[in-house]
Amino acid sequence: MANLNIKPLGDKVIVKRVEAEAMTSGGIVLPDSAQEKPKRGVIQAIGTGRLLDDGSRSNMQVKKNEEVLFSSYAGTEIKINGDEYLIMDESEILGVLN
Repeated sequence: MANLNIKPLGDKVIVKRVEAEAMTSGGIVLPDSAQEKPKRGVIQAIGTGRLLDDGSRSNMQVKKNEEVLFSSYAGTEIKINGDEYLIMDESEILGVLN
């Protein structure tokens, strides 16, 4: 993984999608245009937590290098050094894969 040179703020996280499946369960090879973007990714960087009313910060529930699930429309796509990432709120993450 390349050095990101970006630090997410607050409760934001940076996620790199896992590779899309190139073959169906029946063995049919899918062209790039037919592959659905995966809704899974690996956390690359996390912010410092949401700022609370009392001035303290909430603890982030996710950690760097955890594999997570998120909805189809979660986050904003960004490109850093030619690689594609998503930057999203921690609340857009649906769960952590074990």
